[in-house]
Amino acid sequence: MRRIHTTASLTALLLLCLALSRHSFAAAAWPALPDLTAFLMLRTEAGKSQSLITIEKAADGLKGYDVILFGEFHDHAGNHLAEMQLFRALYAREPKLALSMEQFERDVQPIVDSYMAGKIGEEPFRSRARAWANYAESYRPLVEYAKERRLPVIAAEIPTALVRCIGQDGPDYLARLSPEKRRWAAAELHLDTIAYRDKFFRFLQESGSHGPDEGPFDAAGKPTDDALRAFASQASRDDTMAESIFLYLQKNSGRKILHITGAFHVERFLGTAERLKLRAPNLKIAVINPVQVDDPEHPTLAARDEGGGNFTLLLRATPKEYANDAEKKAAEEKIRSSMRTSRGNCAS
Repeated sequence: MRRIHTTASLTALLLLCLALSRHSFAAAAWPALPDLTAFLMLRTEAGKSQSLITIEKAADGLKGYDVILFGEFHDHAGNHLAEMQLFRALYAREPKLALSMEQFERDVQPIVDSYMAGKIGEEPFRSRARAWANYAESYRPLVEYAKERRLPVIAAEIPTALVRCIGQDGPDYLARLSPEKRRWAAAELHLDTIAYRDKFFRFLQESGSHGPDEGPFDAAGKPTDDALRAFASQASRDDTMAESIFLYLQKNSGRKILHITGAFHVERFLGTAERLKLRAPNLKIAVINPVQVDDPEHPTLAARDEGGGNFTLLLRATPKEYANDAEKKAAEEKIRSSMRTSRGNCAS
């Protein structure tokens, strides 16, 4: 994973823009986005005007929610800055707060707990908990803020090894696990969420580096068996994160949760968001959806990006990964080759 070096300019105060829920934002005139800073737009059901508000005002609005799902681009410094600032503002209003993270997997929860209790140092914590490569730049501030205030950190994600095996053998693989390992994945997978499945298949179709080599559909336009297994592996991630949040709230009544995860998992209230709602229909859930703007000097929100969440986090786009198709295809083939060689023994 690419490392991001945050610059001093990222200390600038975030701006937040209150906007209509059914209004097109394309014509709005917003300030330019310098460097990688960002601002949020709060969508309201009854709002009839736009006005700039501070991040403190946004936290005032979010404190009434039980769970806040903050979508992110994992390698965007501005995204991580916004998470930290909002985490701090929320804690000031709701001290009974927990931090849930996609970036740590369920089987390492005891290691996370040991670090939060001061029983082990950061080096063994990062090594044994399989911290992401960009942990120091992107997630250390969140974890340390929680540690200093004795806030729980939930290792919410299913272990990657199980995700790979579900993608290889299908969801029935979970039945072969020992009772201990089976608890590392959600007890129930929701594979019939059609809107999310269609979104996932579109992603496979558009991305040459993910999913089956032949594409997600057969000649008749039906999902292939490989594609269905791939979706099951994706669903296992969302269901496990949703269940992790749900189980924590069951045992800790009155707590509120800020969950950090990739934007794909929560955009348009699908994925983790819909699976959490299926488990707890009465929970009040908010989604923050990030969008990278094409023109940072004249930022606008395209119609396709409307409705992604209660809040939309506008970000200056990171540099293009590839200058031409040849570079992109070479990178995709490298990833495909790695995926083919990583197929392993999923017997138990």
